Amino acid sequence: MIGKEQTSTKTPISPDIVKNDKYFESRIGLGTSNFDVGVRRFKILNKEVHLYYLNGLCDTAFIIQILEELVNINDNEKNSYQAFQIIENRLVHQQVSTIKNLDEAVDTILSGLILFLVEGEDSGLAVDVRSYPGRTPQEPDTEKVIRGARDGYVENIIVNCALTRRRIRDERLRNEIMQVGERSKTDICVSYIQDVADPDLVRIIKKELSKINVDGLTMADKTIEEFIVHQGFNPYPLVRYTERPDVAATHLLEGHVVIMVDTSPSVIITPTTMFHHVQHAEEYRQAPAVGTLLRWTRFIGIIASIFLLPLWFLLVLEPEMIPKAIDYIGPNEKSNIPIVVQIFLADMGIEFLRMAAIHTPTPLSTAMGLIAAALIGQIAIDVGLFGPEVILYVAIAAVGTFATPSYELSAANKIARLFLLVLVAIFKVPGFVIGCTIYFLFLVNIRSLNTPYLWPFLPFNAKALLQIVIRTSVPGAKLRPSIVHPQKPFKQ
Repeated sequence: MIGKEQTSTKTPISPDIVKNDKYFESRIGLGTSNFDVGVRRFKILNKEVHLYYLNGLCDTAFIIQILEELVNINDNEKNSYQAFQIIENRLVHQQVSTIKNLDEAVDTILSGLILFLVEGEDSGLAVDVRSYPGRTPQEPDTEKVIRGARDGYVENIIVNCALTRRRIRDERLRNEIMQVGERSKTDICVSYIQDVADPDLVRIIKKELSKINVDGLTMADKTIEEFIVHQGFNPYPLVRYTERPDVAATHLLEGHVVIMVDTSPSVIITPTTMFHHVQHAEEYRQAPAVGTLLRWTRFIGIIASIFLLPLWFLLVLEPEMIPKAIDYIGPNEKSNIPIVVQIFLADMGIEFLRMAAIHTPTPLSTAMGLIAAALIGQIAIDVGLFGPEVILYVAIAAVGTFATPSYELSAANKIARLFLLVLVAIFKVPGFVIGCTIYFLFLVNIRSLNTPYLWPFLPFNAKALLQIVIRTSVPGAKLRPSIVHPQKPFKQ
């Protein structure tokens, strides 16, 4: 198994089928402490045959069909010396593999496959009849589009691979699967196009995955991200998440590598820059002019979510800097509570509302929002807790945060905004200038899998930057992004 060192030799399958039963009893609690692990014993051509299965992860209809076919062997065959070969030939399924040791057999059973062991044979037969519980593909809530596909990734890695394969029917698309986690043994799929993706990038990702040594991946793709990119306390996302197969397919065609983790409805796209997190599928579902307008509007919202509040607060502290044409932007009423405290309280209040909306049932979340806006907000202004201008600019910054396509990027931008507010409150103009400089240098020094975070702005690439600023038409975008080092720079 990839993801752990094999420190002990593997236990071979014994021709004595009773010994195998005892091994399963001690290893996985067969018939004792695990009610969902079962065995079905029957005879074929005077040979004892055992079928091992895991309730809940197997499709019973397939198992019944296979058993009917096997039981009929006793009526049609007489040669008991070739029982194993006859059974293998009668397994009516497209995915049948040979198992050589009991350690692999345990992993096979716990993954949802069924296992056949035949008396007198030192090999087993595994049949993939998995039927994982899950939902049908549907449009992701965080990546909705007005026009476009309404299917999205689900928690089943097999379905997710199929959704991608449906969009890229190229024989060079590779889906390499491995298992990570000493106890969870979670399936992970590394997807890439063989003659497009950078072989060094694929090798680095598979190497990082193979070095993961952890009990389990209960948080699925997020845990994988932390092991691959070594993010630490850096709040800015170093990989991109998406639940849309069309977005993942687009990045695969550009030369990116996609990592799928079983039980997670989102996939990881690597490598990515900051500008990958500010794009949205809706831009490519509209005409280039409309897509460019949407992109610029989104850029303005993202910039406002970071710099609007600190800049307005600076002008409040330094009113002589306000031009006469806009001298009305300052607070017109004095308050007993300092402006900086009002800003932090209002920002925290919006975060409270966001968390409450997540944990509130949908029919009640709308009513909760109305109560918060009409009662709490207005009453807070009337009693003098907040100034109207504070509510206005905090709300604009919050809308800019919600307009950011990537939730991870919006959360990181909020931390940057609070950082700038603290510096402005302490040092005023020098604090704003120094804070913006530190923020810019911080982004410049971020690298994700050896990829500069601000590419194509730094290092500067005029053509690539133009495609980010302006949504070019598909026929005009003939080059793949050079930052992923594709083997074929030109799109076919």
